[in-house]
Amino acid sequence: MNILVINAGSSSLKYQLLNPETQQVLAKGLCERIGIDGKFTYKPEGKQAVKEADVAMPTHNEAIKAVLDALVDPANGVIASMKEIDAVGHRVVHGGEKFARSVLITDEVMAAIQECNPLAPLHNPANIIGIKACQALMPETPMVAVFDTAFHQTMPPAAYMYALPYEYYEKDKVRRYGFHGTSHKYVTQRAAAMLGKPIEELKLISCHLGNGSSIAAVDGGKSVDTSMGFTPLAGLPMGTRCGDIDAGILQYLMNKYGMDIDKMLNVLNKKSGVEGLSCVSSDFRDLENAAGEGNQKAALAQEKFAYEVRKYVGAYAAAMGGVDAVIFTAGVGENDKIIRSLACKGLEYMGLKLDEAANDVRGKEAVISAADSKVKVLLIPTNEELMIAIDTAALAK
Repeated sequence: MNILVINAGSSSLKYQLLNPETQQVLAKGLCERIGIDGKFTYKPEGKQAVKEADVAMPTHNEAIKAVLDALVDPANGVIASMKEIDAVGHRVVHGGEKFARSVLITDEVMAAIQECNPLAPLHNPANIIGIKACQALMPETPMVAVFDTAFHQTMPPAAYMYALPYEYYEKDKVRRYGFHGTSHKYVTQRAAAMLGKPIEELKLISCHLGNGSSIAAVDGGKSVDTSMGFTPLAGLPMGTRCGDIDAGILQYLMNKYGMDIDKMLNVLNKKSGVEGLSCVSSDFRDLENAAGEGNQKAALAQEKFAYEVRKYVGAYAAAMGGVDAVIFTAGVGENDKIIRSLACKGLEYMGLKLDEAANDVRGKEAVISAADSKVKVLLIPTNEELMIAIDTAALAK
């Protein structure tokens, strides 16, 4: 089967056409600046051609049409006709409590996704626009919604509830939802395959570390806790997000500097994290370079980030009553050996020993723990698009 995977943002759209059975990526690319001047990138597999052109994209409809035209283009296309696209898988950020798994998109599903808009006001409306654009151009093709939050719907109430008046949960659905679920699901399944054991028998901690970061405790293939919360602002410090914080700080700073809640949230989301702490950058490569040149704030940002990762690993091992493997994935997790090393230091008490020589690796599946480590440490590149395609193919069949 050929599955078209769509990840629609408010002014951008990422896409891949792939076969989930062979894992072959036929083509991929990006539509940027939708509604402005339109920038289109198309990379077909096995061909030199890479289109980077200005294409009129006043709406997502034109962006989707540009993608479909490129895929069937006589010179650079990878399929003969749109009939060779068996289904479309759409990344949807928030499914609330309504969706614990991926689903075929119907009118009822679209209405339910729309009801979740207040929970993800920057993402869900854009996801809906992408779905509608595909439906308009491909009315006979099955469409599937794959939710970032669905994987974490197996968390028990003790993990997802906040200690707020219960009415806020009943009336307003204020609770921990978690994100990056598609990534956590993919890498934990790969971990089970690498370890040669049924996932139902494993206790795994998945560390999705990038500009946005989250950690998940996965017991028997089910998420039982995760670091992001009601929004993606909670948990670890990230590129520009502060992560967990004493809410009283907000009142203190807002009163002192005359900020309203929107300005305060802008600070927490866009000016904090390792960028705010280091005064250098949100990019961990810049932090590494600066720390190497003796910048103490950059070194502190690295240490703070790794320290919080280590705390969550310890907490989730306690929550599950043990751990068989710790997984590092996503941009920082896959490529930053310094962060991995710092995060693992001090975990020897729980039987985790990193092999520093094996840790000297980037972007490929590897066991990076010592031979005598009771807890395995795995590096697994994430592949959310493949996970979306696998779910989509199963439902489309």
